[in-house]
Amino acid sequence: MSGVQQIKIAEDEAGQRLDRWFRRRFPQINQGRIEKLLRKGEIRVDGGRAKSNQRLESGQTIRVPPLPDEAPEPSWMLEDAPRATVSDADARMIRDCVLWRDEHLIALNKPPGLAVQGGTNTIRHLDGMAEALAFDGDPPKLVHRLDRDTSGVILLARTGRAAAALAKGFHAKTTRKIYWAAVAGAPHPSAGTIRFGLVKSGGDMEKMHCIHPNEVESTPGAKRATTDYMIIDAAAKRTSWVALAPITGRTHQLRAHMAEIGHPVVGDGKYGTNRQTNEGDGWGAQLGGSVSRKLHLHARSIALDHPITGARVSFTAPLPEHMAHTWEMFGWNPRDAAADPFEELE
Repeated sequence: MSGVQQIKIAEDEAGQRLDRWFRRRFPQINQGRIEKLLRKGEIRVDGGRAKSNQRLESGQTIRVPPLPDEAPEPSWMLEDAPRATVSDADARMIRDCVLWRDEHLIALNKPPGLAVQGGTNTIRHLDGMAEALAFDGDPPKLVHRLDRDTSGVILLARTGRAAAALAKGFHAKTTRKIYWAAVAGAPHPSAGTIRFGLVKSGGDMEKMHCIHPNEVESTPGAKRATTDYMIIDAAAKRTSWVALAPITGRTHQLRAHMAEIGHPVVGDGKYGTNRQTNEGDGWGAQLGGSVSRKLHLHARSIALDHPITGARVSFTAPLPEHMAHTWEMFGWNPRDAAADPFEELE
């Protein structure tokens, strides 16, 4: 059993989630134990309480409580049990998703349905495929995330220095993300800003609840959230192709915001209900007919300052198959949209 340790985060460790850093340093401690230590305040960052998903910065000090030297080995575990590896099929699939890479950064077009990180009943995920993206270096690190059913551009850092710089870019809002979505009905006005705050719903911790901006400060756990939206094209009042720009980066922000203004993302059963079909400009998140029931939300592009050179770079991901089919059905041409349609409003 070790004593209390104070460990300083090195430059090449910056950008990692606290729980992942902890598991790499202390593999004998499982995720459940880490969460318990965090809840009790025994793991601290610079003297303060922390959460498992907190991104670490170079120079921060982690308080590590006394830990066992080894984890108890389950009686069913074989001594020479092999480590989980990425299957050849998954390795080929994820490498085919690479949009661009250099020695510092990888940009992927994440397919819909692929979780970014593991969790309860989730054993196949992007983070677990990182080994297949090592190429001639170490496995890359996630620096942000997308919902499982959201497709599109996601960035991975190949070095700790790049991870720290990318994290700062997201925090400073110099990184610009544009999403495309098909939504029920046609929002009015055709362009605007949504400023509802977000708080976790009491009955479903994986769902966010919108609250009026004036109530954010008085609502425990609520956070301010801002989304710009713009209609690019529409099929009468039945559905619209919209561009979305998240000014903040909250969980389910775009999906919750569009549903709150009465125009949920097509295929969003969590916020728009899959039980009702939108026949006109009404509520439902399904269009019926041959339109896919999958979520129609896609991270179309990311523009950012390169984490090492500082040059402005951008990455664009083509639509997934189910969204491309919907676009073709309604006569929407991706080439008709500007890379950043919101620039026209500035």
